[in-house]
Amino acid sequence: MDAPERTLTHELLDGIAETHHTLAELELAKVQQVAHWANLNTISSAEGAATLTERGLDTGLPVAGEGAPLISDFAIIELAPILGRPLDSARSYVGCVVELSHRLPQIWARVEEGLVPVWKALRIADQTRLLNHEAVGFVDHHLAPFVAGCSWAQIDRLVEEAITRFQPDLAEARRRRAEESRRFDIDLDHAGTEGVVPVDGVLDTADAMDLERAVAAKAKELASLGDEDSLDVRRAKAVGEIARDQLTLDLAGDDADGDQPEHPRPVAGRGIELFVHLTDTALSDDAAASEGACVGRLQDLQVPVTAEQIRQWCGAAGRIIVRPVLDLADCEPIDAYEVPDRHRRIVVQRDHHCVFPGCTKRAERSDVDHIQPHAHGGETCPCNLAALCRGHHRAKTHAGWSYERLAPTVYLWTSPSRHRYLVTAAVTRALDPGDDAGTDPPEQ
Repeated sequence: MDAPERTLTHELLDGIAETHHTLAELELAKVQQVAHWANLNTISSAEGAATLTERGLDTGLPVAGEGAPLISDFAIIELAPILGRPLDSARSYVGCVVELSHRLPQIWARVEEGLVPVWKALRIADQTRLLNHEAVGFVDHHLAPFVAGCSWAQIDRLVEEAITRFQPDLAEARRRRAEESRRFDIDLDHAGTEGVVPVDGVLDTADAMDLERAVAAKAKELASLGDEDSLDVRRAKAVGEIARDQLTLDLAGDDADGDQPEHPRPVAGRGIELFVHLTDTALSDDAAASEGACVGRLQDLQVPVTAEQIRQWCGAAGRIIVRPVLDLADCEPIDAYEVPDRHRRIVVQRDHHCVFPGCTKRAERSDVDHIQPHAHGGETCPCNLAALCRGHHRAKTHAGWSYERLAPTVYLWTSPSRHRYLVTAAVTRALDPGDDAGTDPPEQ
């Protein structure tokens, strides 16, 4: 394919890329200098380290997590105006740098290699400062290979899993506090001539998923009956419809004579379908004795959950569905254009998120795209399918983007201006014009 004619837009894109690269190098140089500076300004004794009221003493601050060096408070006071930060902000910044360079060595190594942006690594370090030694090591080991391509929700979930695995008392205390925080508020005090009131609440995850499915189904039903309002309005109407349906049931229970009501309230239990990944010993009485057995994974929301929470949900379930493990390497081409459910499940499990450069939208909410178009001979088979969110699916179809699959979860994208990007499960990497993606995909 001939290269497109160079335009001012192409020149500006090249200039933006060069400026971005320069700024990234400068930011890396600064954080490396701060890390070196912190190593030269440590306080060896932990005695009085947490005391900030001793103005005549240079107390060492525990600015990072367990096992990290204590940094001289006087030194931070000197550094703060150089950074252009207030003192508390400078302490927090130095703490993130110390946390990153001392307690997250694998992520730090990728930062120094230029594979992970500094700002993202520092934000991760800010989240791990309360973790103990085992928990922070777990996060560092599992996150480092994929950190560049992870969304903040994925990072938050990994930190939560680390707490559940290695600080179970803290995890259970947090779960119980959250359980007590459940509420559902209908603010009738704000009712007025507008005819609307705000509603707000915090629900059990399983209850929230039940409610979401019921509201979505009712909103879809309203549309099928001719309701032309927006989806948001139909969802609001659906809640009212569900409430009125419930009011038609007799909730009074037995009458005074002990007879059953004519229309008793149906008791079906939860009909929710949960996709949970956990070990076979996780729900046994001695599950705590097995490392990691206390942690399951709720695939529907891509979140870790405790085995205790799963036990509670199973106890309230009307039915439990067990599905077999999918073979993600399975290839079963079919003649039809439509993607069958079994193929979609494989693609979702394999790709996890939209495979467009830098996109982290979940695969469950994405389209399943034929990499080689079906009209041009592309098979409907997992090896020729990939997850693309709706916006990037349109870009591929109508805006001149193209891509090819080099290996499972490894894709080579080309933009309309002929910029190329190598997308893996771990990272999106922009390729220089002379770079060759090669036939051998990267290990990660």
